[in-house]
Amino acid sequence: MALNDLRDFIRVLEKNGELKRIGFEVDPHLEITQFADRSVKHGGPALLFEKPRDSRVPLLINAFASMRRMQLALEVSDIEEIPTRISSFLELQKPESLIDKLKLLPKLNELGSAFPKTVSDGPCKEVIRRKDLSLDYFPILHCWPGDAGRFITLPLVFSSDPKTGKRNCGVYRMQVFDGQTTGMHWQKHKQGADHYRRLVAESKEARMPVAVAIGADPVTIFSAVLPLPPSIDEMLFAGFLRGQPVEMVRCETNDLQVPAQAEIVLEGYLNLGELRREGPFGDHTGFYSLDDDYPVFHIECITHRKRPIYATTIVGPPPMEDFYMGKAIERIFLPLMRLQLPEVRDICMPAEGIFHNLLLVSIRKSYPGQARKVMHAIWGLGQAMFSKCIVVVDEDVDVQNVAEVTWKALNHIDPQRDIEFCLGPIDSLDHSSRAPNYGSKMGVDATTKWPAEGFTRRWPNVISMSPEVVRRVDELWKRAGLK
Repeated sequence: MALNDLRDFIRVLEKNGELKRIGFEVDPHLEITQFADRSVKHGGPALLFEKPRDSRVPLLINAFASMRRMQLALEVSDIEEIPTRISSFLELQKPESLIDKLKLLPKLNELGSAFPKTVSDGPCKEVIRRKDLSLDYFPILHCWPGDAGRFITLPLVFSSDPKTGKRNCGVYRMQVFDGQTTGMHWQKHKQGADHYRRLVAESKEARMPVAVAIGADPVTIFSAVLPLPPSIDEMLFAGFLRGQPVEMVRCETNDLQVPAQAEIVLEGYLNLGELRREGPFGDHTGFYSLDDDYPVFHIECITHRKRPIYATTIVGPPPMEDFYMGKAIERIFLPLMRLQLPEVRDICMPAEGIFHNLLLVSIRKSYPGQARKVMHAIWGLGQAMFSKCIVVVDEDVDVQNVAEVTWKALNHIDPQRDIEFCLGPIDSLDHSSRAPNYGSKMGVDATTKWPAEGFTRRWPNVISMSPEVVRRVDELWKRAGLK
């Protein structure tokens, strides 16, 4: 059985020694951030603050802040189990015989159980607040000293396509302006922002309905972070990962659906064309993202469990909790990348590269110029387009070992010959680009160079000891009493 809600996840974390309860008062203004930052940097546990100052609502943070916790969240013993499952579905072929058809049945049944299930009610509606509602009831963090205020940092924001009605769910930070309004920081390239732009352009409606869920089962939270194509429903993908459907319930004030097992739901709307200054905010780049104009979210109704738990996160100088979620995304999406680029052996997004600044790729090189083909193909793949620097190496290089990549890449490149620059979309949070959302990218071909690529010199072999000597010295090492 999949983890049904946030409480199930908390119990699993505690059972596995991955959770620490903090029973004394801690201030959501900066102090909880310092706790969380110190804990993740030193390999500490998830933290459940039972008495946040000025709130009766407990606060959970760092729930995903290690690979072990990511495994518990996704209910696997190894993250690699998920890309293996995805690969098995991608390899489905038309069955040729009765035996082939029977072999497909378990896979088709698994896929069929992924579709979201609509229910009439759920725990998220145990308390319904339409009057005297206020965000001040919840321990919303003021994360860093230079932040413009308090921010909701782990919201599952639901909107729908204005033409098709297709659901989208993304995680966009929300600055609290007052008890009933927040900013809606969806960047230009996000699907929610696209829904908003299209409504503004059509000018048929004055408002855009939005619903925000806070605190769901861990797979549903994680799925909202995934850079899925617009055609894939995040709740469907969550059902696939969970092995059972996500229960969805209709909101009180609009037709949007939210996870029925959520802790807290904020229902409201955006006035089309209404913008307000949002930020600065201490972001995952390790720098403050600058203030800018974003839509305003007006809250009409708040529903929650009788004793809700507020789930949140912080971002800042890496590694943070988002790095571990990003590492899981890296592993899960490798099969999908290989579907488009079969020569790719592995990829790595180091913590210091904060996802979009550095992508390391190993390939099975079969023809001249293939490394450059891979670079440009990746720049054309969804949110991979934001990759500021792509380094391509041969398949014998372990891209998970950054030291090995650095050593071999720097030995393999002639900078003028092997580095190329191009212009294109840049992550909105990149403060160094020449213009917002637009700038240059760099590709580095650090593969072995071939004569067909114009390299006429000899290419040397890597220094290595013979295996026989290594085995013999292994025995002599122990005999010598060395460790």
